[in-house]
Order: sequence, then C-alpha cells, then structure tokens
Amino acid sequence: MKLRNSSILFCAVLALVATAIAVKIGSPAPGFTAVDVDSKQQKLSDFKGKYVVLEWHNQGCPYTRKHYESGNMQRLQKEWTAKGVVWLTVISSAPGTQGFVTPAQEKEYLKQMNAAPTDVLLDPAGTLGRLYDAKTTPQMFVIDPGGTLIYQGAIDDKPTSDKSDIARSKNYVSAALTEALAGKPVTEAATNPYGCSVKYAKF
Repeated sequence: MKLRNSSILFCAVLALVATAIAVKIGSPAPGFTAVDVDSKQQKLSDFKGKYVVLEWHNQGCPYTRKHYESGNMQRLQKEWTAKGVVWLTVISSAPGTQGFVTPAQEKEYLKQMNAAPTDVLLDPAGTLGRLYDAKTTPQMFVIDPGGTLIYQGAIDDKPTSDKSDIARSKNYVSAALTEALAGKPVTEAATNPYGCSVKYAKF
C-alpha cells in the first residue's frame, strides 16, 4: 500500500510539473480536443492562424455573473470575434457542482444572456481545465496565431464581484489583444486570476 501511495504521489507531482511547464507564457499552448454544446469535437489546432481566447466560466459564480449580468463579457466577445478572434468559453464544473450544465441548459443561458462566444466547450471531467491549470472563474488565456500562449490570468484589475468596478477597470484581455494585433509584445502577459475556484471533479 505504501508503495502504491508513493507511486500515486510521484505521478501527481509529475503532472503538476508538466502543467506548470505547459502553460508558460511564450511557450506553445497545450493542444486539446474538447466537445462543444453541439456534441462536436473542437481542436485547438483547427484554429491555427487565428488568435484564440479561452474563458473559464461558471454561470453560478458571482465573479462570472459580474461580467455577464453587466454585459461586459458579451461586449468583449462581440468586439473581438468581429476582428477575427476565436473566443472559446470553457466550463469545467463537475456534475453536481456549481456551474455544471447540460448542453441544453448552456444553450438557453447563451440565448438569455445574448452571449456571443465562438463556441462553448464542456469539460465536466476537468481534463482541459487541468491541462491549462485553470484555477478560477473567470480566468482568461490568449493564444496567438502561431499557437503561443501570450496572456494568462485575470480578466481585469478589479478583483471584486461588484459590477460598478468594470467601468474603471483595466481589461487585461483587451489590452493583450490590442497590443498583439498591433504587432507589439504584451506588456502584462501574466496576472493573478480572481474569482470562484474551478469546481473540478474529485478523485
């Protein structure tokens, strides 16, 4: 039993090390295949040549609600997808936890919120979330057309659930995309994400 536990611990440490390396700014973004709300497989490699935003989401989280109930997240989605950016919302909540949704429930939510991501990826096993070491909802990642991770962290610099803070906040995602599309390096490429913890399945 002791040997088995040691092996499990060793594997867990290796996984953590691999994840830390995999999500390093300036390195290739981890490739993935995930299922969307229409039960279709989506691959990161399918979007090569485009900027890609990954947005970790939990519709029950007050911090996520701040950005959706105010319309802020929808404005960002519409602004950047209109410029050719691929915006993928990712839901890694496990069944029975806050934020878990069926495809039908998520489609209804998108309609109700007038949300406009390119697609929504359902990740109830937490495979994609753990691959990117996503910790909070919301948490944002930006990948450039060559597949390099150029931003990861918070959506903005006001780590509250207060909608009134949005107007005076600096939006890190918009700043990163604006600089990158202008051919400039991203000034703030990594920030501390804030929000609710991602509700991963427990093993």
